Amino acid sequence: MTQSTDGLGGRLPLFDPSTLTGSQRALYDTLKSTWVAFADKIGVQASTDDGRLIGPFNPLLLHPEITEKMSDLQVAEAQYTTLAPAVREVVIIATGAVWRADYELYAQFSVARQTGLPDSAVTALAAGDIPDDLPHDESLAAKVVFELLANRRIDDALYREAEQTFGTTGLFDILAVAGVYQTICSMLALFEIPTPD
Repeated sequence: MTQSTDGLGGRLPLFDPSTLTGSQRALYDTLKSTWVAFADKIGVQASTDDGRLIGPFNPLLLHPEITEKMSDLQVAEAQYTTLAPAVREVVIIATGAVWRADYELYAQFSVARQTGLPDSAVTALAAGDIPDDLPHDESLAAKVVFELLANRRIDDALYREAEQTFGTTGLFDILAVAGVYQTICSMLALFEIPTPD
């Protein structure tokens, strides 16, 4: 690792790709060709001009073997979820809001547009609010996530409503996506990773 001169690594220096070897290099190449390529496509900065990874991607290089399995879980969750894309995105944004994970919220703004969520809804959700004009399923997903992550449980009435709307598999899928993004958001918080300017 080398020191970051622009602070994009937060508490971590940014890895210099020219110094990576073995499993770190293999992971770097995988991240660049998948997640970073996707981020670039939607206008989210995920690397510096000299190829150093930023956002959650830099700390993922700390432990490639675990990152590989986390990535497998994230891919499986996204591929097999029963949640509608906008509902899934609401769960991710609500999780980022609870963690106040600025980089995650910055990145999800672009993804949310692709699912049809209006910017005003994303802004409100990122601030921890639930817009009145969200469709019922999206609003309910936000309530479940905010309540569960803030209080570590939900009451019976909210559970029954969510179970009726999403089914038990859908509730599991809400937990799965929230769990994946809690890991990412807590990593962003721990290392104080900022948004790019």
